[in-house]
Amino acid sequence: MGLRVVGAGFPRTGTTSLRKALERLLGAPCYHMEELFARPGDAPVWRDAFAGTLPDWDGFLAGYAAGVDWPVSWFWRELSAAYPDALVLLSRRESPERWYQSMDGTVLQGARHLMGGGPAGARPPLVATASAEQADAMQEVIRALFGGAFGDPNDRDRVVAAYERHLAEVRATVPAHRLLEWQPSEGWEPVCAALGVPVPDEPFPHENTTAQAQARIRR
Repeated sequence: MGLRVVGAGFPRTGTTSLRKALERLLGAPCYHMEELFARPGDAPVWRDAFAGTLPDWDGFLAGYAAGVDWPVSWFWRELSAAYPDALVLLSRRESPERWYQSMDGTVLQGARHLMGGGPAGARPPLVATASAEQADAMQEVIRALFGGAFGDPNDRDRVVAAYERHLAEVRATVPAHRLLEWQPSEGWEPVCAALGVPVPDEPFPHENTTAQAQARIRR
């Protein structure tokens, strides 16, 4: 059936909670950055996509009903074109300042280390079990993501401007009938209404808090 939801939001916009929620609603897996770390063999595919050679999305994402977070949301244009009936879900935080605080204390820490190269021959720690080729591809993907989005992840103003520019581009590009803007505080209701499914009788997931993400980075 292909993707029913194409996530277009940046990291730290509730994407881990959203992943769990979509899997609950759609009854099928949702691709997320954590999926890439669990499947290091995907890294060369994403690396090639950044270089301009897109995969056969149906084959590559077979079995997934949705995708959120990077690298999926980096390719929101291509994926929304490949799946014209899919909902484009633009997750965001309540303000750019709150988003940056969350990013700066978590994801950007790891990106700064990896983009700086680390010790000679070092592999990204989250893919220590990958082959050398896969680990190299993973590092290329991460550098392409963070370098492509922000240029310099140490420059707060550039990072915030990139976030705001991204939101504006998605809003200006995706037709209103396909676009759902969502933030974590809104919970189930907007997502369920857009997908035409009942609201579950359970709390909306609350996953990967700042404290949890910082603990994972330290490990």
